[in-house]
Amino acid sequence: MPLFPLFAQLEGRDVLVVGGGEVASRKIEALLHAGARVQMHAHAVGDTLLAWIDDGRISRLHGEFDPRWLDEAWLVVAATDDRPSNARLATQAHARRMFVNVVDDAELSTFHFPAIVDRAPLQVAISSGGAAPMLARRLREQLEAQLDHSVGDLAGLFARHRDAIRDRLPQLAQRRRWFEEIIDGPVPTLLQSGDRDAADAFLQDSLRPGPGTPIAGSVMLVGAGNGDPGLLTLKALRALNQADLLLHEGVGPDVLAMARRDAPRLPLPLDPHALIEMLDRHVRSGQRVVCLKPGDAFRTPPDDGLHRALAERGMAFEVIAGVTS
Repeated sequence: MPLFPLFAQLEGRDVLVVGGGEVASRKIEALLHAGARVQMHAHAVGDTLLAWIDDGRISRLHGEFDPRWLDEAWLVVAATDDRPSNARLATQAHARRMFVNVVDDAELSTFHFPAIVDRAPLQVAISSGGAAPMLARRLREQLEAQLDHSVGDLAGLFARHRDAIRDRLPQLAQRRRWFEEIIDGPVPTLLQSGDRDAADAFLQDSLRPGPGTPIAGSVMLVGAGNGDPGLLTLKALRALNQADLLLHEGVGPDVLAMARRDAPRLPLPLDPHALIEMLDRHVRSGQRVVCLKPGDAFRTPPDDGLHRALAERGMAFEVIAGVTS
């Protein structure tokens, strides 16, 4: 039976966790991250939980378990190593129509803790329905590597301007096209390079009345390292996969093969002025251009001044270091 994916708002709400070991600690840590008020009951409590109790982060319920504690909770977690006790707690929760998670028991659970990729306020949650948690964790590891932390900044930027976006673009089709232009334009590159003010300014310019801001592209100056594609940085791989045009010099076919297959490959102009003019033309047409050279080319002479020329033209760019050893 497929699960219904649900993100719960637990800020300031009581959650009951029964169990005091390592598994309970992991569940409680996730709940605290979501802002829940955690009530914990266990006869034996680990050092981590004792420290959290002393710090006032969680509350401990004493004595024998009282089913009436369930009446105050929004969620219940059974995290003991006693299966009959976990089953009794699940039955009591089911009778109250409460969602309960029983560790290592998918059949008794009515909700599951997913593997999470956190790019707040953006979250990606992965669940196997309890069938293969290690597979869910492996997928999370892969997504952790692929999703730059700046995607959280991008989501936050959209959230801050939500009302302005709806006012300026009342029709869903309009908003969809606008979001595609922003996501495919220079704003993500500006955020990746840490220039949040410029990203915010570009987004606001795109919302001003008038014919609209033309779609603008960006430039990624990528060092290809020593030629081993396995040593390309994660940022370099993301740039290659997003490229609309690849300009390269002195880079082997194994590295070029890592780029988007439909992206044209052209020689990098040797004349600096011709290169800037070429980049300016493609960026203004909305393309994402990757310049690729061996080593840590764009942070060392003679190419370390290229980013200044791009800045003078007002082009969005990022310099990505190459691994040289």
